[in-house]
Amino acid sequence: MSRDSFSPVGFSDADEHEELARAEVYGLLAHLFYAPPDDALHARLRAAVTQAPVQGAFLERSWEGLVTAARRLSAAAVADEYAELFLGVGKPEVFLYGSFYLAGSLHGKPLVALRSDLKTLGLERPAEVNETEDHLASLCEVMRYLIAGEDVGVSNLGAQQRFFNAHLRGWVELFCDQLAAHPRADFYAAAASFARDFFAIEAQGLDMLDV
Repeated sequence: MSRDSFSPVGFSDADEHEELARAEVYGLLAHLFYAPPDDALHARLRAAVTQAPVQGAFLERSWEGLVTAARRLSAAAVADEYAELFLGVGKPEVFLYGSFYLAGSLHGKPLVALRSDLKTLGLERPAEVNETEDHLASLCEVMRYLIAGEDVGVSNLGAQQRFFNAHLRGWVELFCDQLAAHPRADFYAAAASFARDFFAIEAQGLDMLDV
């Protein structure tokens, strides 16, 4: 996945570009969980606006927590934290794969079902990507595509609802709770809190669809 294909969410614009904003949040989460932020993204997070147009908006507090963590920690410190949490030798401290939470093991039936759905959507894992398709970053990239893609036959609200319900809804809250509570998570505890709030909004919004 490209490291330059999305930008951090901001609250400077109102709801006029809501769908683009959703896609950008998914892109940001994909970046943060695929790899630690590089210097450019880290700098953009540090400089990001933290106030929402409407005071007390649901994402405002957790977004502010993420920005505050980026301002307090260096990019190198965040990279070290990422490695400690997600890239440990043998079993990582925190798994980033949906199959682990849905089936208790990696490469199980949830991954098979996911690959079938991706094939139906005409999507496949790029050859240069080593992670399996149930990695959180990959799932966020698919949601971003289903929101912002140009082919309305594939990228539409119905496809978003079906994919989210089948491959994210059943485990992301547990993942975010575990990561936020991990004693060695700092920046990524803030990222988990922001992700948990965002996914909760997504679940509520997609539940309201009549598709």
